[in-house]
Amino acid sequence: MSDTTETATTPAALPEAELQYLIGIRLREPLQAEDYLTTDVDLHVGDVVAVETGQGTGIGEVRRPKRLLPDFKRDRLYRHVLRRASDGEIREWRDRRALELEHAETCRRRARGRGLQLKVVDVEIDPRHRRVTVLFNAEERVDFRDLVRDLAHEFHSRIEMRQIGARDTTKLMDGIGPCGRQLCCSSYLKKFDPISVKMAKGQDMPLTDSRLLGNCGRLKCCLLYEFSTYEQLRKHLPKVGTACQADCGGQGCMTGKVRSLRVLKQAVVVGFQDGTEAEVPLEALTWEGRPHIQPL
Repeated sequence: MSDTTETATTPAALPEAELQYLIGIRLREPLQAEDYLTTDVDLHVGDVVAVETGQGTGIGEVRRPKRLLPDFKRDRLYRHVLRRASDGEIREWRDRRALELEHAETCRRRARGRGLQLKVVDVEIDPRHRRVTVLFNAEERVDFRDLVRDLAHEFHSRIEMRQIGARDTTKLMDGIGPCGRQLCCSSYLKKFDPISVKMAKGQDMPLTDSRLLGNCGRLKCCLLYEFSTYEQLRKHLPKVGTACQADCGGQGCMTGKVRSLRVLKQAVVVGFQDGTEAEVPLEALTWEGRPHIQPL
């Protein structure tokens, strides 16, 4: 029998020319950087490249450094970095973004002149300059037909008005959250999951606290992050009002009712028959119908 053993080929063992990398490319401000596939080992943050897009070829800037494509992501579909952008492409790409910012200011001025209650968030110009898309936010329905005529006359292009919600508005405008970091929606969130009052209640947060609202005026997306953990931990605890027996050490077992929960501490506050209260850890508590779940 041979003593030789087979060794698996790892990405690091491949020739450098065959290695694949993920690299973060931002096609335009203020969009997030998206992962693209590349084999160019010389790409660095700040380089401008041509990439695949749904409409053909697009120009973008490297915003996140390259990293080796991990094995568990090899079955996913990524668009590719095609090449480095030419000087002309870079100039046109930057000039177009500068023109978009100018157009956005013009749209705001025209909207104010028409007395329209809408907020122009951003403007997108297609590479051929045939269409100008105005992204706006409005609380109520707005008749912007006159504004469209004004803008078509001003820009000599087809005008498309696209209404976006409060969360998308905040995502595009960016900002700093109360935690002191860049907003999650602007930095890494790919989509907005539904956030409900139930998530705040499940984490014992006061519903009247304005700190539950994010910069967008809606419930914070971070309420979702720990909600599943709270739900799992609550399965170990009795409901408020449940009759229970608490092991109080030298005083023996005392009968009482659950007054409130300490979910993260895996404890409850028990009100006893003599009017006193005490915080009791889960392992010192028994009640009828206690689930057979091992405490975390």
